[in-house]
Amino acid sequence: MSNREYPLYTIKNNCQDCYKCVRRCPVKAIKIEDSSAMIVPDLCIACGTCYRVCPAKAKQARNDLTRAKHLIQSGKDVYVSLAPSWITEFDDVSKEQMIAALRRLGFRGVSETALGAEEVSANVAKLLDDSAADSSSENHLFISTACPAVVEYVNKYLPERTSNLTKLTSPLLAHCRLLKKALGKDIEIIFIGPCIAKKLEADKHPDLLSLSLSFNDLRQWLKEENIDLKDIHTSVFDKFVLAKAEEGAAYPVEGGMIETLKPYEQSKKAYLMQITGIENIKRELKNIKDADFDRPVFIECLACEGGCINGPCTSSKKSGFEKRLEVLKESDFSGLAGKRNPSVDISLDYKEESITPPEHDEAEIKKILATIGKYSIEDEINCGGCGYNTCRNFAKALLDGKAEPEMCVSHMKQQAQRKANALLRCIPSPIVIANAQLRIMEYNDKFVETFWNDEEHTDIYDKENLHGADLRDFINFTNLFSASLDLEQDIHREHVRFNDKLFDVVVFNIDKKQIVGGIIEDVTNMEMKKEQIAEKAKEVIHKNLATVQQIACTLGEHMAETEVLLRSIAKDFAADDEQNNSDLTIRTNSNKRDY
Repeated sequence: MSNREYPLYTIKNNCQDCYKCVRRCPVKAIKIEDSSAMIVPDLCIACGTCYRVCPAKAKQARNDLTRAKHLIQSGKDVYVSLAPSWITEFDDVSKEQMIAALRRLGFRGVSETALGAEEVSANVAKLLDDSAADSSSENHLFISTACPAVVEYVNKYLPERTSNLTKLTSPLLAHCRLLKKALGKDIEIIFIGPCIAKKLEADKHPDLLSLSLSFNDLRQWLKEENIDLKDIHTSVFDKFVLAKAEEGAAYPVEGGMIETLKPYEQSKKAYLMQITGIENIKRELKNIKDADFDRPVFIECLACEGGCINGPCTSSKKSGFEKRLEVLKESDFSGLAGKRNPSVDISLDYKEESITPPEHDEAEIKKILATIGKYSIEDEINCGGCGYNTCRNFAKALLDGKAEPEMCVSHMKQQAQRKANALLRCIPSPIVIANAQLRIMEYNDKFVETFWNDEEHTDIYDKENLHGADLRDFINFTNLFSASLDLEQDIHREHVRFNDKLFDVVVFNIDKKQIVGGIIEDVTNMEMKKEQIAEKAKEVIHKNLATVQQIACTLGEHMAETEVLLRSIAKDFAADDEQNNSDLTIRTNSNKRDY
């Protein structure tokens, strides 16, 4: 089964590694996979606890709204089985308004799930009567099957009690049988209520129940269709199908089922009690001794503490008292309560689905405990941070592949501390970490070596332990630390002078406004080397300048001599040209006279 096919699933990207679901899951049906808390369907009982407590909304109930719309659009006759707890969720909305709204969504009709509850009570009364009459019967303990999450829990985790489950359907499935008997076996039925486990019931009994929607699904659907419950107009046709429920409307509250049984004479022959909450059911049912019974015992068991009015898909902020009162006001015990006879076959056999946890020997457990730093009993602090109540249970979960070592808070803290200490030791520069009051929280040996002064500090502090010491007693540039805390920014300053040394200081925030750290690098020698290099560079520059000047002077002298020589040569060439031109003129004139 894929992640989203089961009634409950995890949105991996939303999971925040808080392990709250692991801590609160009554059957530990959570597996940590790639740092995300994933539900294990084979182990899950669909009680919805993880859905209720997840702070990041990573746990989600399967949304069957699209399937419901398709069913309506298919043209089939689709009816609603409406949980009686709806009145605690929708304030100031009448029955007629709710029915009218659902019919506008396309449903053929609406009927109360509480009708099925009344059928269950009549059948339970008969079972108790038969059991009381049969003194030879070994089975005098009856566990209600009204809550599918309880049925899942018993079958998987208390298989020895599966035979004690009343061989009757839940009120919802009983209601489905009533509807199909009265309206035809081909009708489709969609439940609307506060329960996630009903989705599991629909998956297991598709012949009776088509789908299960939550109250939140209904709100979403009404919003998409722009239907306002309080403004909707009603008509004479807006009535519940079959009949209006009477005493069965009390089922959503703790002890409500017991109240419906009390009017029956048969109930006086049995002990009636109720237990709500899986943790309470787990504790109580394990300790029951059948030999103590002198008459039949019937236990009403509901997975949600206080009853279905506190189901995982409820959103009402009313107190439990207010919701209980609203439900009981709608319950009518003046009619046929205590007088009903079973009218439809609601028998159902339940089979064990026993989950046998893997066995691990002591050597395996000790070996895995060592990997998380638990080498002795004293190391097993059983803090519960991982989601398991003991370190040994966590070790077993590791061996089962359901957990990861990173879930151990103390182990991760110790590991982080070791890494931090290793870094502090290995970094060659002085390091100090201080709180908002500039009290030293952590430091390395280099810090002590650099800033400890026997004359100033010996009478005040222990050189071997400076935790809690005032940082201002060791350095005079704590203003950088204060500024970093105030501004919530990292600060870098070069060439900070302290005594006869120079430091490059980097101050950084670890926890805003609370914790600040500093890396202080001694650059004194480095700066001295730079100065020496600079002086040598200056000497070289001066020498180079002198050389260049000498070269320039020499070149200048050579240039001057060359210029005089070239001028002399030029004059000589010019004089020769004039003489040659004069001789040419004389010869030309002489030739002219000859002609």
